[in-house]
Amino acid sequence: MALTYSKQNASNPTTPGAKAPPFRLKSTDDQWVTLDTFSDKKALLIIFMCNHCPYVIAVQDRLNAIAKKYAEQKVSVVGINPNDSTRYPDDSFEEMKKRTESGQIQFTYLVDETQAVAKAYDAVCTPDLYLYENVAGEFRLRYHGRIDDNWKESEKVTKRELENAIDQILKNPTLAPTELKFIESTPSMGCSIKWKSA
Repeated sequence: MALTYSKQNASNPTTPGAKAPPFRLKSTDDQWVTLDTFSDKKALLIIFMCNHCPYVIAVQDRLNAIAKKYAEQKVSVVGINPNDSTRYPDDSFEEMKKRTESGQIQFTYLVDETQAVAKAYDAVCTPDLYLYENVAGEFRLRYHGRIDDNWKESEKVTKRELENAIDQILKNPTLAPTELKFIESTPSMGCSIKWKSA
């Protein structure tokens, strides 16, 4: 397990106001999902995650709670698993299905089998979180960072940075793309994405 931190403004996909790269991925209920699936939402939280990472497991209930809390406010949560399931069978599509069917994961969960989507987003760790605002029909990046200030012990959390970012998007009037500012963030931390061998 290699501890890795999310990139901050390292390249175009993670700059303030950057458009969300398009994707077409299969969900655990065998439906094809794209950005257009969420076109009626005010915000979209995309989380690169997996089944076996202890950092993801530690925050899974928090992610479920966030998905439930904001569902009626037109905010969707989507998990994307890019890990190489050949080397890490716990991250297989079948195991993903088990986790959604059991209720361990309570939001849309997609498989990035080719890892092309994770590379397009410049994701590096699990969890790696990207919060987008719907601006004139395009999802624009507003926040790229951690969930809160204590990944390991939820009872010791004092700063709920992700929820604060969502609240800012919901409360403030939408700006033009050129006026969008990055909501202050601290990098997320987790296991490195398990890339396939070349």
